[in-house]
Amino acid sequence: MKEVNFHKPTGMNSLSIRFALLVFMLTVVASAAIAYAVLMLQQNVLIEQEKQQLKRQSEKYARELDAGFLTREKKAISANNIVVRYLTKATVAAAPSPAMQADGSVRSQDDLSAAFIPHAKLDAQQAAWLVQTEELWQQLAPLMLEEFFNFYFISKQGLIRIAPADWALEVPVTHDFTQDIFFDIATPEQNPSRLPRWTPIYYDPIWQKWMTSLVIPVYVGDEFLGITASDYILDELFLDLASIEQSSDGLRSMLFDPQGNLLLDGKKPVQLQNTEEQNFDARYSSVTPRKPELAAFIQQVATKPGDPDALQADLANYLVSAAKVQRLDWYLTLYQDKQEVMSGLEDFRDNVMLIFFAVAAVVALSLQFFIYLFILKRLTRLSSAVQRISRGDLQQIALDQNDDEIGMLNRAFNGMAEEIHQLISGLNTRIVEKEEAERATRKLTKAVAFSSSGILLTDKELHIEYLNPFMLELMGCTAEHMMQKPLSSLFAAEMFFVGEEISQTLKERHHWRGDMLLQHVLRKLWVSLAIAPIRDEKGEISNYVCAMQDISFIKESQRKMEQLAYYDMLTGLANRSYFRDQLRKAIAMSSRGYYHFALLYFDLDEFKRINDTLGHDAGDELLKEVARRLISRLREEDTIARLGGDEFAVILSGIKDRAHAALIAENLQQSFAAPVKLTGQEVAISASIGITIAPEDAADEELLLKHADLAMYEAKARGRNTYHFFSQDLNEAAKEKLQIENQLREAIREHQFVLYYQPKIDIRTNVVIGYEALLRWIRPDGSMIPPLRFIPVAESTGLIVEIGEWIIWEACRFISRQQSKGHDVTISINLSARQFTDQNLTEIVERVLQRTGAQPDKLIFEITESMLMGDTDAAIAQLNELKGLGVTLSIDDFGTGYSSLSYLKRFPVDELKIDRSFVKDIPNDTNDMDIVAAIIAMAQKMNLRVVAEGVESIEQVEFLKNNACYLVQGYYFSMPRAEQDLYNLSYQPLLIGAASL
Repeated sequence: MKEVNFHKPTGMNSLSIRFALLVFMLTVVASAAIAYAVLMLQQNVLIEQEKQQLKRQSEKYARELDAGFLTREKKAISANNIVVRYLTKATVAAAPSPAMQADGSVRSQDDLSAAFIPHAKLDAQQAAWLVQTEELWQQLAPLMLEEFFNFYFISKQGLIRIAPADWALEVPVTHDFTQDIFFDIATPEQNPSRLPRWTPIYYDPIWQKWMTSLVIPVYVGDEFLGITASDYILDELFLDLASIEQSSDGLRSMLFDPQGNLLLDGKKPVQLQNTEEQNFDARYSSVTPRKPELAAFIQQVATKPGDPDALQADLANYLVSAAKVQRLDWYLTLYQDKQEVMSGLEDFRDNVMLIFFAVAAVVALSLQFFIYLFILKRLTRLSSAVQRISRGDLQQIALDQNDDEIGMLNRAFNGMAEEIHQLISGLNTRIVEKEEAERATRKLTKAVAFSSSGILLTDKELHIEYLNPFMLELMGCTAEHMMQKPLSSLFAAEMFFVGEEISQTLKERHHWRGDMLLQHVLRKLWVSLAIAPIRDEKGEISNYVCAMQDISFIKESQRKMEQLAYYDMLTGLANRSYFRDQLRKAIAMSSRGYYHFALLYFDLDEFKRINDTLGHDAGDELLKEVARRLISRLREEDTIARLGGDEFAVILSGIKDRAHAALIAENLQQSFAAPVKLTGQEVAISASIGITIAPEDAADEELLLKHADLAMYEAKARGRNTYHFFSQDLNEAAKEKLQIENQLREAIREHQFVLYYQPKIDIRTNVVIGYEALLRWIRPDGSMIPPLRFIPVAESTGLIVEIGEWIIWEACRFISRQQSKGHDVTISINLSARQFTDQNLTEIVERVLQRTGAQPDKLIFEITESMLMGDTDAAIAQLNELKGLGVTLSIDDFGTGYSSLSYLKRFPVDELKIDRSFVKDIPNDTNDMDIVAAIIAMAQKMNLRVVAEGVESIEQVEFLKNNACYLVQGYYFSMPRAEQDLYNLSYQPLLIGAASL
């Protein structure tokens, strides 16, 4: 071997120097990017941590403020209860009238409190309270002044008792308390619910302070006597905020109301305004925030009160978090300067950049040294060796044989040199190998000719060029007859679409494998077919070779197995598994544009009744007969399946339009028209059919089944024994039903239901003797959902049971409230079918009556005729259990159902309610008049009370009165009303025709 001399590149010609400079630049750039990313990440983490800390602190201090106000509310309510009890027990004692002062007022003072009243408003009761409350305030005032600035009582006649005494001693005699915010907010007109209320912040010119007052109305029975109140000054709240800021460095605080008025600003107290006005209308004028961006944050919270994301913000210069003080509807805000938070990151950034520059320099110098030592020096030797061999020097050259990549390259170079030496001998070897290959080809040709598999060669256009003898025997044809015919000519007609699939697959992947049904003349057989390409020297396809194995026996075995796996044992029709498989295939074919198909989905009407009446054997015979009739009326290419029970489905292939599908549906219904003889008797059958068209209605398996099911149920809803096509309206109706069901569940959780009450009138005296409770659903946005939209959904989903129990509770509470007011009235409740069949109904009613104290005989349950005519024995048992509780039972909408008088005698009912459909056309329709008169006469004979609903005219009132029906309800007297509106109704005789009521 020879040694190789080489020359080392210098300067910028050296790859090691270039690579080291490149690495240095990339390291600097990457370091800068990493440093920036780290700083930004650290900054974001720090800001996020501070935001979470601010949020926790604001919520904590807001809860503390809220708890403080709640404690004060509880103490004020307790004091109010003591004052109410004291005023209730206080007696009007004979005493000399207090002396009137020069300004026309009466004033008194002790060591804790003072009292004031204009002499013109002084009566015996006020004089007694003027004296007697002095003792009470001796006990209450020390306790109340621990939490409040003061404590006072103001009567509606103008008497005030207050501690400390200054206010009562300084108020002018002309002062009108009813104009003050701390009195007007508690009057019955402004506070009908009688709840404690906090006033907005106002300026008191006597105390000369900004404050808010907790005002509680004083009632004895239903009589409004005045108020008790306590003031909480804003200065004390300022001290609380100042203590919050002292708890943490750099922390600032604000307090503002829902209108965006800044109430308190940490270390910036409110500037008091001197005023001589005594009407307390001077409202708080907010101070200006320190920064405009803080003012913008306040407006953001005020405009989005319900948005929790609006309570936190990352402003340009501040981190801000607000929390709501629930009792006063204020917002406590904490904020911090971002510069103070970020100051610690500056030094960290400079140190990081310095370290990265130093690392980049060390890495670059190290790389330059090691790259030259381990790579470039050895590559230079290899380069010199290549130059020598290129000049024809074939003598082997000494290169290192290390196990790294360059060593591998050296070994490859030595191998190349060795191959050059062996090139001539290699050419001789190739000649010998070619001769051997030709001999192998001749052997392969004989093997194909005598193979026990069918072998077929085609050109690249799939025209037949060769068939081996076994293939000719298999098909029963001659080679001359099949030459140059397309390969698809061997396929059976029903495999036409598979033939197209083969052509498409060969264009995409150049090979195909699968099962194929072949046909020649009258002979058919299944084969396993494999098609592979034959390529020429350029790699282009010149021919295809097809190999076939006879699998007819296997297919026959599979058919028998599929018969067991995919067909219903009872009817012989396809089962659900096979049906779903065929449906998927039909969808695939239709999606490629080959044809449309229709899906028919139906079940037998009243099959359960037949099964329960005649037995399951008779039901099985009926299903077999239905299967025979379906097979006789449908084509062989249509898929008929029994999905389970009495449910059937049909895939109609090649349907042109809806009229074609409708014609077939009518044909099927005609096949069901003839009765079926079961167990010695004839039974009439019918079917409700739902139809959907693919791909027009849908191109998805589950959607098609859903659409067909919706159409079938619509056919049932239209009276059964008919068919109905799917439409988008059905889908929208199903979606709407699901949406209403979800909204109903939310309405139950959020208590969005209310009861309206329609009065029942005794037209003999025109007195309100009771009400019918009617359910109303009011959404949070104020919209009202009509009962006809949600009651059927609640009934079908079972939610009506929970809603119905709530109605019973509300109605019984209504009875108790009316009883406490001395009104002897009844309340009628409509029971739903699901609720009536609930086994726990009687137990629920009994529990509600016990807990509410309502009188059972004032509770009337209205039940429709259809609810009683199913299982009459169970209905009678349920009615007797309810009757045992002492409640009243009424049959609603009487005359519209199909009840039997023989059953009616057995029902323990007390009342019949004539449906409005019979009343609304009186006196224009004589038939309705005769029906109403007959119902009234029948009810009287059976000793039942009778009520007419839907009364809307004086003519109807007179007709009912003349026919001895005296209990009525309708818009003529009053529409359904909320409970608070019933106070406008008189329980005394009404004026005839008082429709405005």
